[in-house]
Amino acid sequence: MKRELRRALLQGRRRPKIFGAGSPTAIRGDGFEFAELREYVAGDDPRRIDWAATARAGELQMRVILEDVALTLAAIVDTSQSMKLGRARSMESAAREGMRTWYDAAETDDRCVRIVGRKVYAPAALRGERSALFCANVAGDEPFALQASLNVAQYALAPGAALLVVSDFYDLTDADEPVLRGLSGRLDCTALIASDPWYEGLPLRGFVTIRDAETGAQRRVFIGKLERRRYSEATIVRASALAKRFEKAGWRSAPLDEKDGARSLYAAFGIAGMPHD
Repeated sequence: MKRELRRALLQGRRRPKIFGAGSPTAIRGDGFEFAELREYVAGDDPRRIDWAATARAGELQMRVILEDVALTLAAIVDTSQSMKLGRARSMESAAREGMRTWYDAAETDDRCVRIVGRKVYAPAALRGERSALFCANVAGDEPFALQASLNVAQYALAPGAALLVVSDFYDLTDADEPVLRGLSGRLDCTALIASDPWYEGLPLRGFVTIRDAETGAQRRVFIGKLERRRYSEATIVRASALAKRFEKAGWRSAPLDEKDGARSLYAAFGIAGMPHD
């Protein structure tokens, strides 16, 4: 499965508009994996003409070959109090599982980066699996700040890097739209959106005391059939709105399933199957 994830990144399903060091690069060459077909342009190597495709299209079609070049894999993981919630386990546990799966795609010359708050962890002397292991185990001493981390990613990551952000995105506002679009213009961006642990139905009934996961503030409220229905509707609306927001900004996204962070990541790339396949 990790080979499929790596291949998807190299093929650039959402190829950045600007390429740079560490980016997936489509080239014409010998002995590399076929990536796609495109129309002929002046200066192309005629040896790369696909005559069968040309006959079907009626215009010269070129075989584009993808060289296996180094990737830069960067990750931002939400560690705020709201991510500590969950039913069988916390959403943060699933988030870290998705992040480890992301870094597992790193091979020989790949570079890994971890952004925690305003700090960037990018071991210059490490590459491939060693770099991935280092970044996956970064503890970090800064509180999670979504906007700050996204702003750091804009300036710290080279064009063409692949960025994974795992969060519930409760802090995301309309003012962040330019940042999201700016990131997708330079990077290959993926978002895993932490689902509400009780999206299938709020189990509370009657007069209950609820606590804000972030601030700790408490409030006593009544929860009846109407309130449970409105809660379920609100979670569905919010999840749909977030998915559309990321799509509009040029990101790929998928819900983060509390039960399986790895599968959630593969789903964002349209990769089916069990994580251990």
